[in-house]
Amino acid sequence: MKKKNNSERSDFFDKVYEVVARIPYGRVTTYGAIAEFCGVKSAARTVGWALNGAKETGLPCHRVVNRFGALTGKQHFGAPELMRDLLKSEGVEFDSDNNVIMKEYLWHPDED
Repeated sequence: MKKKNNSERSDFFDKVYEVVARIPYGRVTTYGAIAEFCGVKSAARTVGWALNGAKETGLPCHRVVNRFGALTGKQHFGAPELMRDLLKSEGVEFDSDNNVIMKEYLWHPDED
């Protein structure tokens, strides 16, 4: 398997950041949807790494959830409830398991 060099990784990260910047207010997308849109369907975890490195950029990283709507990135937001609070302030609703109601709020990068 070919190891990615820093240039390839930063190109992928830049694509991730471009997609995240486009997530509409009050909507969410998934790590996997971003990875697939960026051309590497199996790179959902790498999307998470990219977002972890973007905490101070002002990107709406709180709008990225796992495929079930769980807030798997919440530990990177400082306060445990901040990610949920940010989404709720945008009108995003959660089910009884504290997952985003995906059928209502899922946005896919192909929608634009």
